[in-house]
Amino acid sequence: MIVKYYEINKTDLSKFNYFLLYGKNEGLKKEIINEKILKKIEGEIIKYDDNEFINNYDEILSNVLNKSLFVEKKIIIIYRVGERIFKYIEDITNHNINDVKFIFISDTLEKKSKIRKFFENENSLISIPVYEDNVRDLTNIVIKFLNERKFSLSRESINLLVSRASGDRENLKIELEKIYYYSLSNNSIELENIKKLTNLAENYSVGELADSYLSKNIKNVSKILNENNYSDEDCILILRTILNKSKRLLNIIEKYNQTKDLDKTLSTIKPAIFWKDK
Repeated sequence: MIVKYYEINKTDLSKFNYFLLYGKNEGLKKEIINEKILKKIEGEIIKYDDNEFINNYDEILSNVLNKSLFVEKKIIIIYRVGERIFKYIEDITNHNINDVKFIFISDTLEKKSKIRKFFENENSLISIPVYEDNVRDLTNIVIKFLNERKFSLSRESINLLVSRASGDRENLKIELEKIYYYSLSNNSIELENIKKLTNLAENYSVGELADSYLSKNIKNVSKILNENNYSDEDCILILRTILNKSKRLLNIIEKYNQTKDLDKTLSTIKPAIFWKDK
């Protein structure tokens, strides 16, 4: 079932167990999850990326079906969802699970996507498309931010911030926070200050940060950290992603040391799902 952003408040989300959010607006996704979903349902929050979810699916499913005596309700959030996870989504929705909510988060999904069609055609599932913010939405966010913190910017500065947000309110809010802290020690903020303080907005995934860290790309790691405002929960997900990738790399190295054949090593570690589907 498709639920538009403006329809969320009219929908009793507590009655549903499965949610899909897809689109490029990461800021709006976070807002929907934190302000619209998690405030209406409760439980222990557990986060996975798609690789971790697939690799540990049997264990996750077993834990879900065998209810904990200490934590009855859970909210499982899976990030970077792609088509290869579809059969796991299909399988888990076939079980009679009432005390666990699943939130699947994806980038852009095409109309022919199996996951998208599955969520849209089932009335027991919620599909929330997330589109880029338009200029009016972003401008209103800036004005609200300025009013709440009681400082002002020129129209040219506001327009620059909006244009650099790339249609994503999360990028905009990060830049606004930078400007606000700068304003605490500066009486006036000119357009030139805004140009120097802000960056051309780019969305960096947890996976990209982990890859940059593992490849010792210090410059890229610093850039990503400077342009993102990670929460405590985000940091946990980052550490888990790095750990998961590190284990995978260690496994590749061990196999290569045994075979001394790189092509053979790489062929043995490709996810089985690709070969089954093929």
